[in-house]
Amino acid sequence: MSVTYATLGELRPGSYIVIEGEPCRIVEMSKAKTGKHGSAKAHVVAVCLFSGNKRTLTAPVDTRVEVPIIDKRVGQVIADMGDMVQIMDMETFDTFEVEKPKDEELAGKLQPGVEVEYWVVMGRYMIMKVRGAKS
Repeated sequence: MSVTYATLGELRPGSYIVIEGEPCRIVEMSKAKTGKHGSAKAHVVAVCLFSGNKRTLTAPVDTRVEVPIIDKRVGQVIADMGDMVQIMDMETFDTFEVEKPKDEELAGKLQPGVEVEYWVVMGRYMIMKVRGAKS
C-alpha cells in the first residue's frame, strides 16, 4: 500500500498529500472559520513532487485525504544514460532506471559510483540528493 489516510485538519505546510492522484508537498494552507451552515474549510496549495505543478484543494477540515507513504532509500549510480540514470539499491541490490532530476546542480553530480538518496513514492522513483559526493 503506497498511501495512508489523515484528516485535512491534521496536515500542515511541509506535509505531503495526494491531490488528483499525484503526490504533492503542501506549501500553503489556510483555514476558514466555521460558517453558519457547516464545518470549517481548509484551502491547500501544494506542489507536485514529480512535475512541480501547483495544485489546490478546498475541502472541509474533517475530510479524509490520502497521504503518500515515502520510502527513503540509498542507492548507487551505475550508469548515466542521457536523461535517465541507472541506480542500484544498496540493501536489495535491485537495479532500476530513474529520470534525472530537474535541478541542474543535482543532475551534474550524478556520475557512476556516486551514492544517492532516492525516494519511492506511490511506485515511482525520484532522486533527492547526492550522499558524500566525490570531488
